[in-house]
Amino acid sequence: MTSVAEILRSRTSTGFSIEVLPPLKGKGIDRLFADLDKLTRFKPLFVNITTHHSEPVYQPADGGNLRKVFVRKRPGTVAVAAAIQHRYNIPTVPHIICRGFSPEETEYVLIDLNFLGIKDLFLLRGDTDKEVLVPVSESHAHATDLIKQVLDFNDGLILDGQRVDKPEVPFSFGVAGYPEKHAEAPNMKTDIEWLKRKVDLGAEYVITQLFFGNEHFYRFVDTARAAGIDVPIIPGLKPLSRKAQLSVLPRIFNTEIPEQLVEKVSSASDDDVRTIGRDWLLSQASDLKEHGVPCVHFYTLGAVDTVCSVAQELYG
Repeated sequence: MTSVAEILRSRTSTGFSIEVLPPLKGKGIDRLFADLDKLTRFKPLFVNITTHHSEPVYQPADGGNLRKVFVRKRPGTVAVAAAIQHRYNIPTVPHIICRGFSPEETEYVLIDLNFLGIKDLFLLRGDTDKEVLVPVSESHAHATDLIKQVLDFNDGLILDGQRVDKPEVPFSFGVAGYPEKHAEAPNMKTDIEWLKRKVDLGAEYVITQLFFGNEHFYRFVDTARAAGIDVPIIPGLKPLSRKAQLSVLPRIFNTEIPEQLVEKVSSASDDDVRTIGRDWLLSQASDLKEHGVPCVHFYTLGAVDTVCSVAQELYG
């Protein structure tokens, strides 16, 4: 199967891709397949699948006390990736994250993905604001460390120092970019320097964090190009669907919501917010398509029907 990087490099028109979540623990995959049945009608270039580390929850214990246990609410990224690729014959891109996973756990994931013939990865550090089961000291500190492990694996070097057969097809991978700067970066220059390191190590494309003003993306691309980053840069988009997101999304994703969009949503009824969000998403995606980006990446959580509507208009 052609790698995502090869697909992006060969594009002469703007395609689209989607990101989905594994089902909650204990749930079947039927709901996810139903969503993908809708989305794949418009021929996305690839599907990303998120990965989630364990998080603390408190459960009743003896004596009326609570005990803290760590639970993975959405396990199964590897299995879901395999199921999607087999069912839809489309490149699947599981997320691999540093936070909450030891290098040994990551190695087993790479082994499993290699067995399954899944050769595309998206490499991230992961959230740092939540307590995790695997201590930070036992995880990779940065995405660059994770990249080096994948490159070693591609070269046939595993963690115990043994040399093994190289994968017949090496892993290809993309990384994240932040049009409005990563929340922990002191400035955009530093953030771009870190992105350049990841590309210099071998990242073949960049997918950005969500944004609502395309000017942020175009400025980010210009800055990245000036710094020597020449791989495809894919804009990531998500529609507003609820008023509460006006305060939630900026806090979680360090993104600015344009005044015009805030005014429209603030004065609208709850039932109209989804329509406003859909129209804004369509406007963003149309503008990006006109500017010739190779792909528009849609975050579909809670927005499958909206993304389908936009895909129908742009790619139907």
